[in-house]
Amino acid sequence: MTVTISSPLTLPCGATLKNRIAKGAMTEGLADAQNRATQGHVRLYRRWAEGGAGMLLTGNVQIDRRYLERPGNVAIDGPQSNEAIAALRDYAKAGTANGAHLWMQISHAGRQTPALVNKEPVGPSDKALDMPGAQFGKPRALTGAEIEDVIRRFAFAAGVARDTGFSGVQIHGAHGYLISSFLSPDVNTRTDEWGGSLENRARLLLETVRAVRKAVGADFPVSVKLNSADFQRGGFSHEDAIKVASWLNAEGLDLLEISGGTYEQPRLVGLDDMTLHPEKAEKRRESTIAREAYFLEYAKDIRAATTMPLMVTGGFRSVAGMNAALASGTMDVVGIARPLCVDPEIANKLLAGEAVETPAYEKTLRLGPGLLGPHSPVNLIKAMNGWGQQGWFCLQILRMGEGKNPDPKMGVFSAFRNYAKNEARAASALQR
Repeated sequence: MTVTISSPLTLPCGATLKNRIAKGAMTEGLADAQNRATQGHVRLYRRWAEGGAGMLLTGNVQIDRRYLERPGNVAIDGPQSNEAIAALRDYAKAGTANGAHLWMQISHAGRQTPALVNKEPVGPSDKALDMPGAQFGKPRALTGAEIEDVIRRFAFAAGVARDTGFSGVQIHGAHGYLISSFLSPDVNTRTDEWGGSLENRARLLLETVRAVRKAVGADFPVSVKLNSADFQRGGFSHEDAIKVASWLNAEGLDLLEISGGTYEQPRLVGLDDMTLHPEKAEKRRESTIAREAYFLEYAKDIRAATTMPLMVTGGFRSVAGMNAALASGTMDVVGIARPLCVDPEIANKLLAGEAVETPAYEKTLRLGPGLLGPHSPVNLIKAMNGWGQQGWFCLQILRMGEGKNPDPKMGVFSAFRNYAKNEARAASALQR
């Protein structure tokens, strides 16, 4: 029988997703000043659950509140108060409405912790992010004991996720965050057991997967998000990704999500031009650029080396493209993210045949034409387009968390400005 977006999927652990559409992880920024879940999460995720996707992935839930991806992240580190547990239960109940799975994405931002949150982030080494402005501080290399502590924190957060009613967990090993940076030979210059060979660079990820599995048991979905490549010379390569995927397959992983890029090379959102160092960028295959989904060609190579279910997120917009990818056997779950910021009902519409494609606002969002566009030769304008576009989607999520409808008419410049104001306000309110 041909697999389509409507087909259910039974995972290796025994859990079943009602269809093949998953809401990809997107940062929400809805946590309170103590990094606890709020009614904003409840409103947002109930709306997305009722929207029809078989599985919803949360945005980054941090395992260490000192190292957030942004001030409004939920953080689970150490004993949780009764209020924090109650808030997580409400969040989980809302996100599992309508038969949806809600998987908590657990993460550590590492050196990609904004300076607004922490002026001295941590990483495998002291190599700083090469980004415009002073958005990120110079990191400090973690000690061996601190790395062991990171693994324990991931396992603890996963246990809390299961105890509070989430349906699964995803370990974030992509996009340049802590685990991803350990995988990169460009960033991980360690000479101990956590650096050097690929086996050593992958040790943090694999030990985390084992600790999480031990914490949640054999019948609870455990997933990993992995870069197909960093798309940066000297970084985590596609050949590395295939090998690491084969090791994850041997661990009995329930789902591997294929993505790519880092803050320095933001391929994760299709912004190929938004880098200070285009000379370091690795070109994507022409066949991939021609395709609808960014990472599908790379997933095909990983599929050849693994048997576990694969999810691909990034660029899927048409039902025809989604169904063709599923029918090919290259992948098992279609991840959709940004379209859900504008139309939270889009999965229902795709499944019912009421829509044949999703909104693609990212193709038209820009400060202006020509020189003011996302391909501007002026780095500042290019960056403002990229971060303005990101802010635009983030502000739509905040609107839904407030119980409002998305505002497709929002301008990119106002989004750039208002998102920056929101982050500064949230950072100053943080109770550290």
